[in-house]
Amino acid sequence: MRRLMIIVIAIAGTLPTTGQAMTVDTFLAKTKALQSRGLFAAGSPDLALVRTEIRDAAAAYRARVEADRVAGRPPRSCPPPTGKAKIDAKGLIAAFDAIPPAERSRTVASAFAATMERLYPCK
Repeated sequence: MRRLMIIVIAIAGTLPTTGQAMTVDTFLAKTKALQSRGLFAAGSPDLALVRTEIRDAAAAYRARVEADRVAGRPPRSCPPPTGKAKIDAKGLIAAFDAIPPAERSRTVASAFAATMERLYPCK
């Protein structure tokens, strides 16, 4: 029993928790694995995980843009209204793939914000 408890604790320590932010490296590994599964990826829990990660990154980015606007700070970027951005999953994966390997330890949220700032600069 004690041995089982130690194994469970050891495994639990290696699993990502809700509070841990996903890195770009992990995100790319998961998306490449999903792409290789083709139609079978639809049943993978990783599909929901990467979708949630992007949805949360987008929400955090939008919240920061709005907070800057409300506080009177100059915007870091000027994105189109929600749902009107001209970037799809393939484009976002390509943008993350273009990040040098040495910088892929950054969070998905950070990379998403940088991508949006590059794609939608204020004019």
